[in-house]
Amino acid sequence: MSRILLVDDDPHVLHALQRALRLLFQHEQLHIDAFTNPMAALEHICTCDVDLVISDYRMPQLNGAELLEALKEVAPDTVRIMLSASAEFDTMLHTINQAQAFRFMLKPWNPVELEENVRLALALRARLVASKAAAPSAQELEAARLEAEEPGMLHVRRNADGAILL
Repeated sequence: MSRILLVDDDPHVLHALQRALRLLFQHEQLHIDAFTNPMAALEHICTCDVDLVISDYRMPQLNGAELLEALKEVAPDTVRIMLSASAEFDTMLHTINQAQAFRFMLKPWNPVELEENVRLALALRARLVASKAAAPSAQELEAARLEAEEPGMLHVRRNADGAILL
């Protein structure tokens, strides 16, 4: 099941976005959390693993770029999409560069574009999680380094009676 977090200070936009996602992904299992307060959303993501965050840009307390930047620090593998009514170049550039947003979408969103971007974002998240699972841990990397420096240090060969073979 994919988990999506929506953040917009306008509850009407949040409800419309939730409805659109539920309609577009009606045959798939999605868990959607929605927040009108970006600080509450940030708290939530600190306690819950989320695959995708879609955030509005203009919000009180914390704008969308600041929120996505903070999310990058606490949940680096969570994919981030910015949604904004503003098509200002500086806004888009800052969001993409600083918050490393996966996509920047304009309001009102196009349903086809929304579906495509969410599908691409969830596929990216799945690849990120899979690559982390396949990557060796820091402990495994250190063990490999020690074994390369001093062969036999970690893998001791013994004969039938238990004596160490050099």
